[in-house]
Amino acid sequence: MKKASVCRLMAGNISALSLLSLAVPAFADGLVENVNGITLDADGKVIRFNAILIGKDGKVTELLSKKDKLPPQLDFRHDGKGATMLPGLIDAHGHVMGLGFQLLTLDLSATNSLAEAQAAIRDYAAKNPERRWIIGRGWNQEKWGLGRFPTAADLDAAVGDRPVWLERVDGHAGWANSRAMEIAGVTAASKSPPGGRIEMVNGKPGGIFVDAASELVGKFVPAPKPAERDIALGQAQNKLLSQGITAIADMGTSIDDWQSYRRAGDGGWLSVRIFGYAAGIENMVAIAGPRPTPWLYNDKLRLGGVKLYLDGALGSRGAWLKKPYADAPDQTGLQFLASAEIRNLMVRASMDGFQTAIHAIGDAANAEVIGAVEELSAAYKDDRRWRIEHVQIVDPADLQKLGQYGIISSMQPVHQTSDRLMAEARLGQERLKGAYAWQSIAKAGGKLAFGSDVPVESADPFAGLATAMTREDAAGQPFGGWRPNERVTREQAIAGFTTGAAYAAFAESKVGSLTPGHHADFILIDVDPLLASPADLRKAVVKETWVGGRPAFQNTAVTAAENQNDGERR
Repeated sequence: MKKASVCRLMAGNISALSLLSLAVPAFADGLVENVNGITLDADGKVIRFNAILIGKDGKVTELLSKKDKLPPQLDFRHDGKGATMLPGLIDAHGHVMGLGFQLLTLDLSATNSLAEAQAAIRDYAAKNPERRWIIGRGWNQEKWGLGRFPTAADLDAAVGDRPVWLERVDGHAGWANSRAMEIAGVTAASKSPPGGRIEMVNGKPGGIFVDAASELVGKFVPAPKPAERDIALGQAQNKLLSQGITAIADMGTSIDDWQSYRRAGDGGWLSVRIFGYAAGIENMVAIAGPRPTPWLYNDKLRLGGVKLYLDGALGSRGAWLKKPYADAPDQTGLQFLASAEIRNLMVRASMDGFQTAIHAIGDAANAEVIGAVEELSAAYKDDRRWRIEHVQIVDPADLQKLGQYGIISSMQPVHQTSDRLMAEARLGQERLKGAYAWQSIAKAGGKLAFGSDVPVESADPFAGLATAMTREDAAGQPFGGWRPNERVTREQAIAGFTTGAAYAAFAESKVGSLTPGHHADFILIDVDPLLASPADLRKAVVKETWVGGRPAFQNTAVTAAENQNDGERR
């Protein structure tokens, strides 16, 4: 990308935020009134209100009902026009820079067949002749109904003159064309590395590289420049704010990511709160040194934990299972770390006060992490808040331990609807008893935190809320929900994206609820999530997003329509 283009895009991102901030005086006592306010208390009970007082520090001063008297002096008053106010929603598991780069590169997530993907790749390459590599993500052979992995030959048919490298939708496999494999030096003699797998076709690498094997090609892809990273961050923030997300747990923060976040903070344009979890011990030490960082930029940024991987994903059969895959009897998935290794890494992080967040999808991987926590809990008796990311397939015998040891189950409701048919094929019916078992975990005393895994899925939290409550997809299928006993209540779903997600990141004293003393992070939407049908909730429109008592996003189309209606009434 040319330097001039980079500068123009950066200026556009920063200017948009600056213009929004002009709507409210800086450091002001203010009131946002005429709202259908909803927040949860520490026990998960609903508190309703009609107005919110905001102090000069951008924190909640008081929640007001229609009967309460207003202060005599205010620096600003903002009419919510009857919209529903919720605490700013928190994505408990996402990838900020991954979202940003998804918005800037080739995105195949909407393709429904191999032919559609090939056409999209061909079109993108034609429109970007200056790019040395064609890079992107989002393909999903299961969604395409392909019955196999795509191959380098499939990709060569779309683009053969330039290297192409495309990550699978879950980020756990890469798809390369022949030119990319040639540059990477991948041949029939290449061996699968520990924790990874090269998919072979007729004795030769077929173009698919699973988990650790992805690095064989991925390391040759040109790294983004700092200015390009900043553009990606700006794009990600704009997208998240437009979806009502005011904070996100960034799972796998690299030193390059952190430097971009710091540049944004220093420059005054970091608008989404980022709870960083370093990409492994090396990045943890490089970013934070001997202890977690302090909260920076008025609680906008902190590196408080480390993300570790124990297995892969179901879609690429990398999830580590206790028994072989039902549709691949010779495979049980990939174990990335030996028992001693995962425990050593957990101890290394815990010794310096870092929270551990461990990716575990298969039942063997989850059992391994739960067992490690069981052992380490004897040595670390303070508030550790051990996290398991995804917790998709758990042996029912292990579910009670999630509650017993206070383990946080960081789960993504939309994975259940996306993965349902694939999970049935991969696992068979018996192992589904502990699959995406939200309500069972809650009843066992486990802590739920909900997110999206963006850019694996859309960050849209309203789809997540609707799915959590129904276990139905956007088309209402299957009717009544898939394994409906695992549905959660509306209040539990909201908690997962607010108080639960804040607790999971040690941020419950700062965000997650509209409580006096907390940051005034909130959204105004056009539906009441406690009353709306799941279909209407999925279509929720975010009218405004506020962070720290300041407007950070305004839906200009909605505002224009409301202003026009006001003018007509007058």
